[in-house]
This record gives sequence, structure tokens and C-alpha cells, in this order.
Amino acid sequence: MKVLASAYACRPARGSEPAVGWNSVCQIARFHEVWAITRAKNRSFIETYLETHRIPDIHWVYFDLPDWSRYVSRPAGSIYPYHRYYLWQLGAYFIARRLHRGVGFDLVHHVTFVNYWMPSFLALLPVPFVWGPVGGGDSVPGVFRRGFSFRGRVRESLRDLAQASGELDPFVRLTARRAVLGLATTEQTAARLRALGCGRVEVLSQVGLPAEEIVQLAACPIAGHTFFRLVSVGELLHLKGFELGLRAFALLKSRFPTSEYWIIGDGPERKRLLKVARELDVGSSVRFWGQVPRQQVLEMLRECDALVHPSLRESGGWVCVEAMAAGRPVVCLDLGGPALQVTDQTGIKIAAISPEQTVQDLAGAMERLALDSALRARMAEAGRERVQQLFHWERKGEQWAALYEELVRAKPQQEAQVVQA
Repeated sequence: MKVLASAYACRPARGSEPAVGWNSVCQIARFHEVWAITRAKNRSFIETYLETHRIPDIHWVYFDLPDWSRYVSRPAGSIYPYHRYYLWQLGAYFIARRLHRGVGFDLVHHVTFVNYWMPSFLALLPVPFVWGPVGGGDSVPGVFRRGFSFRGRVRESLRDLAQASGELDPFVRLTARRAVLGLATTEQTAARLRALGCGRVEVLSQVGLPAEEIVQLAACPIAGHTFFRLVSVGELLHLKGFELGLRAFALLKSRFPTSEYWIIGDGPERKRLLKVARELDVGSSVRFWGQVPRQQVLEMLRECDALVHPSLRESGGWVCVEAMAAGRPVVCLDLGGPALQVTDQTGIKIAAISPEQTVQDLAGAMERLALDSALRARMAEAGRERVQQLFHWERKGEQWAALYEELVRAKPQQEAQVVQA
């Protein structure tokens, strides 16, 4: 069938949102003819990649806003770059409408941004519309916000405001009502989609790994050192919970003096975290690597025994899946996307009731893994198997192809629903 994909973020050989856009479009193209609308800014990256890689034929449609739009789309002091995205979605609709007149699409799929509180105007086209996976319905538990820096508390409050105002946007509600299928990254986001009026909602993670990365990570041997080394990866933001990881590691180190903790990433919380490490007297055992290229991060996983991912708000969590693919157990909080990715067979999930309880339980999980190499080996095997089954991009492509076929079979009923909406 003829599918129109909206992928604002879309670049090859990247992680996070650009990876979702790129891999989603490529997987859809395995089974159907695809027209992909993306930013003109992505064009050079896509065309350079296509010079040396063969992928299914895709009709790329590049569009960006005029230069003057940046002055009205990013208000002074704004920390969320979604104003420009909103305008881009509106412009993309008019391009899509012209394309539809000539092509006659069978289905439209919004892929990125993975955000439920911003609209996709492509839902206005008179064809079945698939929304997502979209996320953004998760929030930091209130009891943890007291420990944030002033900057962190302000950012969370601003996000809450943006989320609430987004849910009041009539175009967001229209997007939800016109979607024949809403795919949510977490149960929390699924509840928000239903509240907005989305009739059919399913939970499906947006996280996936390409076949070549899974093969590369599967080849990682068990770390050969005699001490225990933990690693955390991500931008050093308040919501990532790295301070919780540091405090838990300090408790672990009192029992395992030779243990180490690597923190890979950079961000506004770096100075604060360095200060916490010194105050806890673990500075000599904690290494802050700063920003590291993604390929190097994957290679560094082989030098560590387990991943600590204490994120307090996250719909994705690529590093959890990467760690499982590398055969590394994951210690995470029982929140958001990581809680869906990690099972009791592949890692240890910690309830986030209070900061004090969370630190104690994180330390207990670290100690349990440090003491039991056989448990780490069992979790390694289970993690690799889970990635193959659920987080392999080719499996996701097959899932979407099956969903498309189901939606097309129900097309007469869907068209009636679109007319009513």
C-alpha cells in the first residue's frame, strides 16, 4: 500500500529521536511504498548515507520553515523547542495534502516527534491515521523534586505547564480523536491518549536496535576484571537520577572498596554531581567521562559489569536495551519506558517511593549483582534474547506491517469514523 510517514526527526546512524524516525521509515519501506516527510536539515545526512548503503526505495520529501520563522517560533527564555515543530507540522500538512491528491495514500503514520501533547496535522487527511509511538505522559514523582537543583525544579514546572496546555490544545484532541490507532510508549502515556479521546490505544516501545548493532553488542564478552564496575550513560540532567546512583554507589563501596562507577555523558548537572561525589568520599572511584560518541559508548559497555539507570522520567531508555543486547544486567527504577523494557529476568527494577528508600534499594541491587556472577550470567542471556524478540528493528517492522494489514481490512469502518470526526 502507499504510506505517508511524518518523521520530523530522522537521521541515519544516530540514537534517540532521529533513530526512531530513520529506522521506522526504513522498516515501513520493507513492506510498502513510502513517502517520508522530514526536515530539509536532515537531507545531507540521509543522502550521504545512501551513497554507501542500500535500503528500500523511499520517496523523501524535504521541508523546513523559512529562516524568519525562528524569530517567532522560539520565544526568549523558552526551554522547549516545540514552537518551531508546531509550525513545521502545519506546513507539512499542506505539502501532504498536495501529495495525497496525486498519490492517493492508503495510510498515514506519524513517527516523530515521540510526543503526545503536540498535534500532527496530518491526521486531517481523509485516510486512516496511526499516531506514534508517542510518549511524554510520564512525570517525576513529586517527592523526588525536592532534591533537584533550582534549575531542575523550574524545568519540571515548565514541562508540567507545557504538558497541561498541550492537552487543552483543540488540535491535539483532534489528532487523538482522528487516530484509528494510538501507540503509546508507556502505560502512563496510554492513559493520557485515552483521556484525549483516542479510541484504540496500544502500548509499544519506540526503542529499537538495528541488526548490525545487535550483532556487535552480542559479541561483548563478560568483563574479565576481578573488581565490580558499574556504568551510567546519559545527559547529566536532574531527571536522570544520577545523584541517586552516586549515593547508592557510596553505600556499595563501603562493602566493596575496589568497585568502580563510570558516568558517561555531560550536561548542566555535572558540577553538582562532582560535588556530591566528593562529599560522599567516592570521587576517586567515580569517573566522569564527559560526552562520548555513541559508537564508543557501545564499546565501553564491554568494560562494565552492569548498567545503573535511575531515570525518574523517561519514555525511552535506549541505553537499557543496548546494555541488555551487550549482556549487561540493568538496574533501573520501576518507572516509564525502562520499566517496560527490563524484566526480573534481565535486571532489577526498584520501586521509586522516596529518595531514601530508592538509594537503599539501588545499593542492595548493586550488591546483589556484585556478589552473584552466576545471576549476572543468567540475566545476560535473558537480556540478549529479549532484545532479539522485542527490540530488533526488523521485528518492529513486522509488527507494523501486521497492524497496517489489520487497519486496511477494517478500512470501510474507519472511513465512517473519520467522516463522523
